[in-house]
Amino acid sequence: MDSYISGIGKKIRKLRKEKNLFASEVAKGANVSNGLISRIENGRTIPSLPVLFSIIEALGVEPTTFFENIGPNGLFTYIVIRKDEYQDLEKEVEAEGFSYKFIFGKQIESITTEFVLLTLQPNCIREKVETDAMEFKYLISGSCEYIIGEEIVTLNEGDALFFDGRIPHVPRNPNSSPAIMLVCYLFNG
Repeated sequence: MDSYISGIGKKIRKLRKEKNLFASEVAKGANVSNGLISRIENGRTIPSLPVLFSIIEALGVEPTTFFENIGPNGLFTYIVIRKDEYQDLEKEVEAEGFSYKFIFGKQIESITTEFVLLTLQPNCIREKVETDAMEFKYLISGSCEYIIGEEIVTLNEGDALFFDGRIPHVPRNPNSSPAIMLVCYLFNG
């Protein structure tokens, strides 16, 4: 897990230095604090998706450059998906206590994205899985644990997680109330 957090931070620092920008300039451009830029660059925190894209914009690079060909390609300005448009999504895996809502999917040149709303019921059960995608998770409510490889990461409401889905992983909810997270898959090809 730490390698993903530090990888994002290292990429921000590298691009900032290549552009001869001070951290304070990037922070001002992204409308965040200098301290947040420092924590991200030093791998002590991972930004939310909106903050990450604000930082990328402040760095003056395209998201495709930042994510190595992952991101919008200018074919659309924005897309709004209303919550009453979410669709129940059936997954063909053995799992108890998992329910998925499909939010959005779009092919962008060779990149396909999927956005899913995942509810983890207390004591849900599932084996580790692997996906051929980069994955971004944002915990909307509750808390849960995420097992990535052999590491266990605790996520609380508002926390975000970005990782290579090819590493065996699974969320679990050992708590007494449901946890809800937004899941973004970035498939290449």
